[in-house]
Amino acid sequence: MSRIKIKNFGPIKEGCKTNDGWVDIKKVTAFIGNQGSGKSTVAKLISTFTWIEKALVRGDYDKKHFIKTFTKKNQSKNQYLNYHRLENYFVVNEADKTEIEYEGDAFSIIYKNDSLVISEIQNKEYPLPQIMYVPAERNFITYVKTPKELKLSSESLKEFLTEFDNAKNEIKGFENLPINNVGVEYDKLNDSLNLKGEGYKVKLTEASSGFQSLVPLYLVSDYLSNSVKRQSEATQQTMSSEEMQRFKKGVEDIWSNDSLTDEQKRGALSVLSSKFNKTAFINIVEEPEQNLFPTSQWQMLQSLLKCNSMNLGNKLIITTHSPYIINYLSIVIQGEYLESKIKKSSKKSTMLSKLYHLIPRDSMVYSGDIAIYQLDEKDGSIKKLETIYGIPSDKNFLNETLAESNLIFDSLLEIEQEL
Repeated sequence: MSRIKIKNFGPIKEGCKTNDGWVDIKKVTAFIGNQGSGKSTVAKLISTFTWIEKALVRGDYDKKHFIKTFTKKNQSKNQYLNYHRLENYFVVNEADKTEIEYEGDAFSIIYKNDSLVISEIQNKEYPLPQIMYVPAERNFITYVKTPKELKLSSESLKEFLTEFDNAKNEIKGFENLPINNVGVEYDKLNDSLNLKGEGYKVKLTEASSGFQSLVPLYLVSDYLSNSVKRQSEATQQTMSSEEMQRFKKGVEDIWSNDSLTDEQKRGALSVLSSKFNKTAFINIVEEPEQNLFPTSQWQMLQSLLKCNSMNLGNKLIITTHSPYIINYLSIVIQGEYLESKIKKSSKKSTMLSKLYHLIPRDSMVYSGDIAIYQLDEKDGSIKKLETIYGIPSDKNFLNETLAESNLIFDSLLEIEQEL
């Protein structure tokens, strides 16, 4: 299991209050909190350091390259942090300098005192990941008719747009969406997506904001999870330590071959890397509930969890403002718990049928595979949500906000009674 520790970076000050400051990156990890509390900051750092680890494993770059990139003089032009627009989040005060530690399956990466230290972790298997960051601005690319012609400044949005185009080209005829009994079809001639429901057909650019948010999220997640599943079925599930050593030896031989040009070395690396197919899909989603009705949030979440269950190494990381999402995660945990009990029961066949009617089997998640963290914008802290019998506590910022609205209404009634 990967984990990350963050102090004094952007809105994150104190960092995680428990677990010696570590934030565990589990099968499903959710971040909740007010605007500006740092939810996306944590998610983007996870995306960045997970990618750096992958690049180190594949040999795209060596340690020296990243160490040089993260020196103090290069902070403002750090291309990897610039990808998510985080290059100006460093704290340079001597008393409160930025500290980031990432521990993955193959490498440990520590940023302290304006320098980077990278250490290899031995004797661990490494699932080579496909990493996708799904930005909150995703509905923007479906609203405009010609997104390819836009000069987008966000590198993460550009990459998402690329995968969105790939996903569209994979659509064969009519594809069902997880909400409203609606499907989508792709008109390649006009490069446009059309929604089709009972008795109607409408262009996605003319559809509701909920569909403009959901369609790119669903299509990209479904496309990449299935792509990784196909690749993993063609190879072993993980890259063993022995395979990793052979791979690294191949990379070293390519880089040390002075008879090859840089371009030829890149080509040789590409051929070498192709022998090790991606075996995990890390799906990092900002606000999956964006513009969706609560029941649609539930259906959308089920589809994301289904994608997440396709491979052992897959991970789903979300930031959310929705209390429904947290409650629905509690439901899938309880569903998995009941499934394990029912399988030991004499009424197994009937009860499982009832259970799977409520919650699809591939959307259930074991309680130990979920972590929910809430971030406080006041002190820049991160706190893991407590669990009761594996179920996330309802004492969280989102539910407390709902309770506050009820208290305000009670106060209004009291004022009315005084009239």
